[in-house]
Amino acid sequence: MSQILLGAGASAALHKSVDLASKLTQEGHSVRVVLTPRAAELIDPQLFEAVTGERACVSEFGEQRSAAMDHIELSRWAHLVIVAPATANLVGQLALGLAPNLLATTLLALPPDVPRLICPAMNPNMLAQPAVRANLDLLRSRGWRLLDPEVGSLACGDEGAGRLPEVDAIQRAVRELTKA
Repeated sequence: MSQILLGAGASAALHKSVDLASKLTQEGHSVRVVLTPRAAELIDPQLFEAVTGERACVSEFGEQRSAAMDHIELSRWAHLVIVAPATANLVGQLALGLAPNLLATTLLALPPDVPRLICPAMNPNMLAQPAVRANLDLLRSRGWRLLDPEVGSLACGDEGAGRLPEVDAIQRAVRELTKA
């Protein structure tokens, strides 16, 4: 089975990432999770640790770190990367090559041959913004596989495209990527 790095941005859909981490682990994958600092304010990283059996990471600094350069160690470890949920902010950081946190730094340090799956989740108006669409197109052109958001009711009360795909849809995409 694969070594999967799951990156998680701050979104109301973050609960699906916990379920995804659990199900991927149950399938026999080794799953390590890196959360943005804002995501770690929404869900305690210990929840990811409980379902994966692996330490969840948030910062390269302080008592949490496990190595001198966690971002390098994590990027070398990963056989596959999933970013779910990918917020508009996180998508923009990746498209522009910015590294304001451990997750973005780790993703920038990935070897070029590591398969990458990005699963955006955001308000429909945010998703429709030309800048966000351009950032997603740019990531796709750079080798990221995009799993389009689903249409439906969102946590903000709006209806439309922007829901994080269901866990089984993400799992199917992972199976396709691990076969390649």
